[in-house]
Amino acid sequence: MRRLLARFRPLFLYAGLFSLAMNLLLLVPSLYMLQVFDRVLASRSTETLVVLTLAAAGALAVMAVLDALRARLLSAAAAGIDGVLGPRVLDGLLANAAKLGGADYVHGLRDVGILRGFLTGTGIFAIFDAPWMPIYLLVIFLFHPLLGAIALAGAATLIALAVLNEKLSRERLEHMQAAARRATRYVDAGLRNAEVASALGMLKAMTGRWAGLNAQVERLQVETGRTAAHVGGSTKFLRQLLQVAMLAAGAHLVIDQHVTSGVMMAATIILGRALAPVEALIAGWRGLVDARGAYGRLDRLLQSRAARTKKTALPPPAGRLAAERVVFSVKSADKAILKGVSFALQPGESLGLIGPSASGKSTLARLLIGVWQPTAGVVRLDGADVAAWPRESLGAHIGYLPQDVELFSGTVAENIARLGKPVSAAVVDAASRANAHEMILALPQGYETQIGEGGAALSGGQRQRIGLARALYGRPRLVVLDEPNASLDAEGEAALMRAMAGMRKEGVTLVVISHRPSILANVDKLLVLQGGALAAFGPREEVLSAMARAVPGAVPLRAVRGGARGAA
Repeated sequence: MRRLLARFRPLFLYAGLFSLAMNLLLLVPSLYMLQVFDRVLASRSTETLVVLTLAAAGALAVMAVLDALRARLLSAAAAGIDGVLGPRVLDGLLANAAKLGGADYVHGLRDVGILRGFLTGTGIFAIFDAPWMPIYLLVIFLFHPLLGAIALAGAATLIALAVLNEKLSRERLEHMQAAARRATRYVDAGLRNAEVASALGMLKAMTGRWAGLNAQVERLQVETGRTAAHVGGSTKFLRQLLQVAMLAAGAHLVIDQHVTSGVMMAATIILGRALAPVEALIAGWRGLVDARGAYGRLDRLLQSRAARTKKTALPPPAGRLAAERVVFSVKSADKAILKGVSFALQPGESLGLIGPSASGKSTLARLLIGVWQPTAGVVRLDGADVAAWPRESLGAHIGYLPQDVELFSGTVAENIARLGKPVSAAVVDAASRANAHEMILALPQGYETQIGEGGAALSGGQRQRIGLARALYGRPRLVVLDEPNASLDAEGEAALMRAMAGMRKEGVTLVVISHRPSILANVDKLLVLQGGALAAFGPREEVLSAMARAVPGAVPLRAVRGGARGAA
């Protein structure tokens, strides 16, 4: 964040210079009052009054122009930061969300909005104005040391209140923000699963659970509000008390003829101006804490993506895939999900991946395409670590069809083209290789059909076939299919089988996870996972024979069917 904001440093420097000039010009009303009381009223000179008034009006006009320029500078900085941060933050959010446990922080764009709002709000102006408080205090000291001492004591007390407000409210405000984000994430999850929740009668239970999360937010809000009210009340009391003290001290000095009545009034006004930024900071402390928290979270997010430095471009892979003693685990689990899995595929070979539920098949699929990174070991594509390969260049050479196919709002062609600018020939080629071309042409507008959010206008089978076409877009050399026939009817499954046969003829390295043995009938090799460990790997017929021998009386087909039925 520091390096990113450095490019906007000139805007902030100019805003600081304008703030200095504006704060000097803000002395004009006090000095004008001083001259009116001490010179104009004493001399009864109308000409002097006119000249002073014109000079004061001109100075205030310049101040207004500088104030408008400062606001425009900060607005431009906010818009520029938003434009630079937005794409980077969204990139980091999407990359982190693809990782296991990486979706805990999903409000990066909201944090960008918080920073943008802070840079265009009153809080940033108070920060720019507060450093010039010593100038006002110096002017008051020049009027009289007693007045300066009162002003200095008042400023010190207000600053102490600001520090106390920081200590009392910061932790609670951060806890409240975290609780509010948890409640928001729960609502987002509920909206995504509203259909299931309604069908199963879960609405009341979900509402009750959200009410519990929101109650925690409300409790913390009441506590922070109480603290803010106490500090705010103390600030207002002290502020008014200082005004009274300054007037009383000024009146005493006027009576003793140490200062004039103009000095008394000018010192009181200048004191109010000196303390205004501190008072504004205390009043808007929550916004400052929000902005500071957003800055810290964005900084951590960008640092997590900083390792994505530009690397030497690698040639397109041929499809040689190898897993070398791959281990994968999560902190919350008692044991590893994958335990030292090793295998290798040559370009153009196909692999069927089977095993019982929770054996780690889908986890291994995500590791093979580099979305997740192994805890130990490495997955290599043509000798290069797929987790370290830049996604922008690797993604074009990989096809992936997950269990739950998610499409995006837009046309069928845009989804097949992976949301890039559709190249008609490549889109039709991918659909044809997926044997989905005729199905797409039967849609109301063919490839230009708007599928709605999440593909709501399509059936599950149609989404899966379009997802397969997306996986084949650009003719990738490695294709991983996780339960590719889960939503397909007989026609769709036959189209899938033809697509897989075509990929094998083209020399595409293919990995297929499936419950149904028919899909795995023509793969070159089988890999069996048991409890996260590799139980068997080798040519399909050899693995089937070994499975048949392990189950007395079983025939190979039944062995495959039994292993596949338990897969997940």
